[in-house]
Amino acid sequence: MSNRLVNELSPYLLQHANNPVDWYSWGESAFSKARLEAKPIFLSIGYSTCHWCHVMEHESFENQQIAEILNEHFISIKVDREERPDVDRVYMAFVQATTGAGGWPMSVWLTPDLKPFFGGTYFPPGARGGRPGFSEILRETVRLWNSDRNKLIESADTLMVRLRERQQAINVNENPDRSIAGVETLSVGLQEFHQVFDAEFGGFGGAPKFPRPSELLFLFREAARTGNEPAVNMAVSTLRAMTDGGMRDHIGGGFHRYSVDHLWRIPHFEKMLYDQAQLTLACLEAGQLTGNHEFLRVAADTLSYVSRDLLSAEGGFYSAEDADSIEGAEKVECTTKKSEGAFYLWRDEDIADLLGVDAEIARCRFGIEPGGNAPQDPTGEFNGQNQLFLAQSQAEVARRANGTVEAVEEAEVRIRTKLFESRIRRPRPHLDDKIVTAWNGLMIAANARAVHVFEMGGFSEREDRFEDSGNSQSALKAAQRAANFVREVAWDKESKILHRCYRDGRTSVAGYCEDYAYLIWGLLELFQVDGQGEWLQWALELQDRQDELFWDTEDGGWFNTTDTDASVLLRMKDDYDGAEPSAGSVSAMNLLVLWHLTGNNDTRDRLIKVLGRFGPRLGRAARVIPFLNAVLSAYYAGMSQIVVVGDRESADTIALRREVASRYLPFAVRVLVEPGASQVQLGDILPFVSAMEMIDGKATAYVCSDFSCQEPVTSPETLGRKLEQLRGIRE
Repeated sequence: MSNRLVNELSPYLLQHANNPVDWYSWGESAFSKARLEAKPIFLSIGYSTCHWCHVMEHESFENQQIAEILNEHFISIKVDREERPDVDRVYMAFVQATTGAGGWPMSVWLTPDLKPFFGGTYFPPGARGGRPGFSEILRETVRLWNSDRNKLIESADTLMVRLRERQQAINVNENPDRSIAGVETLSVGLQEFHQVFDAEFGGFGGAPKFPRPSELLFLFREAARTGNEPAVNMAVSTLRAMTDGGMRDHIGGGFHRYSVDHLWRIPHFEKMLYDQAQLTLACLEAGQLTGNHEFLRVAADTLSYVSRDLLSAEGGFYSAEDADSIEGAEKVECTTKKSEGAFYLWRDEDIADLLGVDAEIARCRFGIEPGGNAPQDPTGEFNGQNQLFLAQSQAEVARRANGTVEAVEEAEVRIRTKLFESRIRRPRPHLDDKIVTAWNGLMIAANARAVHVFEMGGFSEREDRFEDSGNSQSALKAAQRAANFVREVAWDKESKILHRCYRDGRTSVAGYCEDYAYLIWGLLELFQVDGQGEWLQWALELQDRQDELFWDTEDGGWFNTTDTDASVLLRMKDDYDGAEPSAGSVSAMNLLVLWHLTGNNDTRDRLIKVLGRFGPRLGRAARVIPFLNAVLSAYYAGMSQIVVVGDRESADTIALRREVASRYLPFAVRVLVEPGASQVQLGDILPFVSAMEMIDGKATAYVCSDFSCQEPVTSPETLGRKLEQLRGIRE
């Protein structure tokens, strides 16, 4: 029998629509019933591709006896954290403050006025492994609510006061003179990374190891600004550990969520859209900075995975694929049981049966062992199973096989093809098919940047030029279609409201600050590759609207939410650049780019106010806010404008743009100007391009700093020499 969640938009809520629990979604219907019946609220927060969320559902929410307790004594509410990050952040702050940890599923008990008094993450149905049992917690909560309710309510009131005070302290600008930290704070930031860098295996700190591309983008920029070799080494070795290790899907492309071990060998197997976008950007920047084309191939491989498995027919990008899938490989009839990683893991005998004479090469190249290759497996979940990783280079495999690298390369193509074809016959992991505006913004940015690197053929003058193989055209089309899709379905032109999620023909709640910020990022990247002024115009409109809705006029920075929803008890500023960069950090970068495109002084002043919130402690907090440190690095490097005037399809225009793409230029904004009507229209937005002309009918490049331009050039070689002299850039 279905419950109330059957009509919801969220795939996560729909997964619970047939539980015996009498679930409500977050809203006044649940709140008023809790007040009317004077019952505590049980709030469960998770998302549809979360492994431990599935475990708790199966163990507890499908359990009739537990459901009876919940239905009789509580008002039970389900929240998708990806749909309602505002609700999730409030109660995550409570759980972290009271337990010292957080995660999903998140379980919180509230008073009828939504104030939390107890919480945690996953609870087994009965006491186990040092964790209290969910059923015992429910019964004890019922006892206390009936016998000592006032004490619970007083405790909730006190905890809420403390949370508000703590959040107000975070929101307030504590920098007395509100000035931007000096350039020396960036060196302090680098030292923060040195202190925790794992020089042997890559990454920062121990297991579990999470991908935080914001860290890499900061290190890449400091390397470009100062020539700091240790910054390059830390970033590149960390990214290589991710691309070579088990966190990457070496058969189907894309990245899993994180590594559970310090060796980067066994991942948590869910695949998130925001990881694909950010790691693609990191690989593209690494490839440009180092000249290592393998990073570019990984980026192309990741984009191929997204376009194959996460792209909707309408052009938007889906959210994620589950960590769990049905066991039994191709033998679907044998079981309906799901386990983590079942879709991706291989037994040694499977490899032998499928690959024949290539099996030994596969074992050497991908670290396959007869008993399984998990470094540690305390639960026995991966017993006898192998997660592929690059255990040996192709040269090492060739030496062991007394063959050639070319032969190993050919064998690897056969191996990957056969394993992919075998794997597609397995039951696929669940697809979370909601389309999140913020994450689509990130994916638009990744595709657009790929166009810049691939289409322009980065490293074009070198013999080992990266082969595009059509990646640029598919990436450009994907970025443009996604931008048009979001504009059509998520943007309300009349109310100027951006919606958060879209699924099955419907949008959900109004968007949050990150939805605006990430989409603006994507549009600015798209404008820089296709030169269409409509993207820049929309980005400016979105930025104005974001500032109207979320800007803190007193202390600077942006709140995550508006102040219109009374059920969200805290209006927060989240500065942490975690699995996703914070909306504030991304917005600061957007302001930096917009300032150097438009020259608008109000944009500059707002950026300075944002950077001034942190003052000298910005560098000391580099591991917390690395993306904002990357913005500060660009601020001190000095931004430049590179304008190419010419027909986008002409050989001379392409040659100039290739010269730009062949260099790592993180401190430059790029503008393509096509003479004629489009130049006139673009000049209405960017007046400084109006007078720029082609010389002698040839495509012409202008290299400018602070809108003061050097002598225009038509020769790629001359342009290259000018680019080498840009402040803060090192080849």
